[in-house]
Amino acid sequence: MSVAIEIENVVKRYGDLTIIPGLTEHIKNGEFFTLLGPSGCGKTTLLRMIAGFNSIEGGEIRFNDKVINDIPAHKRNIGMVFQSYAIFPHLTVRENVEYGLKLRKISKSEMKEKVDKILDVVQITEYQDRLPERLSGGQQQRVALARAIVIHPSVLLMDEPLSNLDAKLRIEMRSAIRAVQKQVGITTVYVTHDQEEALSISDRIAVMKKGVIQQTARPHTIYARPYNTFVATFIGHSNLFHGRLVAHEGGLAAAFADGYVLPMEGLSNEAAEGMDIIIAVRPEEFSIRGDGGGVRCTIESKVFLGKYIQYGLKFSDDMLVPGQPSIEYSQDVGHAEHILEVGDVVTLHPNPAKVNIFTADGSHSLMEGVVRDE
Repeated sequence: MSVAIEIENVVKRYGDLTIIPGLTEHIKNGEFFTLLGPSGCGKTTLLRMIAGFNSIEGGEIRFNDKVINDIPAHKRNIGMVFQSYAIFPHLTVRENVEYGLKLRKISKSEMKEKVDKILDVVQITEYQDRLPERLSGGQQQRVALARAIVIHPSVLLMDEPLSNLDAKLRIEMRSAIRAVQKQVGITTVYVTHDQEEALSISDRIAVMKKGVIQQTARPHTIYARPYNTFVATFIGHSNLFHGRLVAHEGGLAAAFADGYVLPMEGLSNEAAEGMDIIIAVRPEEFSIRGDGGGVRCTIESKVFLGKYIQYGLKFSDDMLVPGQPSIEYSQDVGHAEHILEVGDVVTLHPNPAKVNIFTADGSHSLMEGVVRDE
């Protein structure tokens, strides 16, 4: 039976090095929950703590109301899918999937019924008599998924399961994993550093940095209303500009360093006239204006990507928050009236309904209703 996972003030240390300083999270029964972050942020460490492969130096992890800190991994009733597949090369597909059931001493008739069903669910019935060496990477990953699910675990844990596959197969497999998870209805914790993968497959995403969860929310919320500038720049791309809040027609506006003033609605009660801010604009949230309203820049580079063109932009240094790898504008080719060229000087208008405003240190959003945990 699937469970909810309660993670309360959990600490992970290796000697004097603290990897996770005290993390609290609630994973709902039956949801697809993704831990997303850069390499070394602690996401795999946390997954291994849930699995029982890593010790817990503080706090509690509970499956429903049962504390599992001291329960050995093999008694936690988890299914695990690894990056490396970890299927037995000398066993057929069916024998691989049967393996966990044999350890549980299930009858042959019940075992056949369970294996037949899961092979059908993950769509590998026709390969059941093959050895792994005769399977593609995607087919091998389906075997690993079937073997993990067939034992009816309380929790399914997946650690970068698609990173060894090519781009096209990754897209196919993430759709398959999502469909299987919803069909089976099992609580799933999924680790990845791939933002697109996380956005496409998750019910909720927890974005991690240095062992701390920066924001937990649904994919659309994470993308549209990030809690801080780390989330805004890690999930997709955001251009960050220096700015200040100024009074404008009875409300507030975001003033860019070059003097352009963008009227804003939906700011929180914390937002006040005179505050220094960071203005975050995603590449697709710019449009070209003919009336001169917007921020002026120079097209520095141009990359054709089929559906859209990605332009690199040049602004004066005082406009930009330092340390950004690139400043970009994405132009939808299907709706473009004019294709820009390198060297063109253009005026770009940020969409005020999509722009995000953050405190000057980038620590949190100044948009109304933005929460750290959704």
